[in-house]
Amino acid sequence: MIRKHRFGLDLSPLRTSRDFRLVFIGGVVTAFGSFISYVTIPYQVAKLTDDPLMVGLIGVCELLPLLIMSFVGGALADYIDRRILVRGSELALAAICGILLVNSLSDEPHLWLLYVAAFLTAAVAGLQRPALEAMIPRLVKPEQVPATMAVQSIGMQFAQLLGMPLAGVLLASFDLHWVYLFDLGTFVVSLICLSLVKAVPPPVAADRPSLNSVVIGLKYARSRPELLGTYLVDINAMFFGMPAALYPFLANDLGGPKVLGLLYAAPAVGSLLATLGSGWTARVHRHGLMVLVAAGLWGVGIIGVGLSDTLWLTLFCLAFAGAADMVSGLFRMIIWNQTIPDHLRGRLAGIEMLSYTTGPLLGQLRSGAMARTGLGITGAIWAGGVLCVVGTVALAAALPKLVAYNGKDGMALKKAADDEWNATAASRTTSP
Repeated sequence: MIRKHRFGLDLSPLRTSRDFRLVFIGGVVTAFGSFISYVTIPYQVAKLTDDPLMVGLIGVCELLPLLIMSFVGGALADYIDRRILVRGSELALAAICGILLVNSLSDEPHLWLLYVAAFLTAAVAGLQRPALEAMIPRLVKPEQVPATMAVQSIGMQFAQLLGMPLAGVLLASFDLHWVYLFDLGTFVVSLICLSLVKAVPPPVAADRPSLNSVVIGLKYARSRPELLGTYLVDINAMFFGMPAALYPFLANDLGGPKVLGLLYAAPAVGSLLATLGSGWTARVHRHGLMVLVAAGLWGVGIIGVGLSDTLWLTLFCLAFAGAADMVSGLFRMIIWNQTIPDHLRGRLAGIEMLSYTTGPLLGQLRSGAMARTGLGITGAIWAGGVLCVVGTVALAAALPKLVAYNGKDGMALKKAADDEWNATAASRTTSP
């Protein structure tokens, strides 16, 4: 008998898979520390420059390496032991955190070094994230993949929910180097956990990393209109509706550094509530339509943030936007997992990473540039929300196949692609 889980949250992957449990614990701990640095770096740039555009330039520094390394990481994730790739990347991220720590100890911290650290962090993340996303389904039973996605989301939301407010408290109470030291300590836990995970060998008859293997992944993505639609909708929503670069300046009007972490964490509250109540998503098959509706509601929430002049209302609007974004994200992940064949999972994970990272990074530059105009800080926020809603409506009109996408059809397409690959791989291994 299948046990029904309240709120749709199934913790069985943590109970039954030792390796997933290790990856989950290490990932949550290191994410907790990384979210603290995520708040700290823009705060430090804002403190050094007092210029929203300079904060927005952090996103530009992160964009170029992501555009390149996500493809490289995706190709490698389909060819080598994914555990080795994840563990090596984690060690590199710890080293970058050490550089930020040393820089913060200087009497005159180098601004350029903050941008270099952002560049290197994005490059390493581009290598790690596709391997991690492709590795996790291999650690659990196939029927546990949906539950695993929800558990992963819950873990990251808790890390964000706890890490970002703590960052505000630490920034208001201690020197910067203590904040970076705390983040560095979390990498110790994650590296220990990853060292205990068993090997995750590549798929049978895996494609050797090359430009051609990347092109194969791109061609597959291009052949699936619903995939392209999910990428474009998310890029639009984050480009126009992600005002994170303005949070340090918005916090000045709402209570100072002590509330900065609350601004960063409020969307995670909404995301957490949406995930806990996500059981209803299993009964919905118009996944593409839900992606569009949720993206539009994200824009509505951001409009509210820009129009608000009180802390509690701003936090409520951010939480509402975070819940909408989580709903959109859940349905995007369902479409990806139903549509993408296993042997392309790493490469498509690289493309997915571009879709949900380039929008926010460019959005930081967009919001910072608009804030320097007559719109100001709050005007740049609500105007971006309006553009997000308008762009979502335009994409709905331009992408009828995304609107009409049905999950049942997606599962059939994935099965056909998997069967074809398995037959081809079998012929390769048996041929003389």
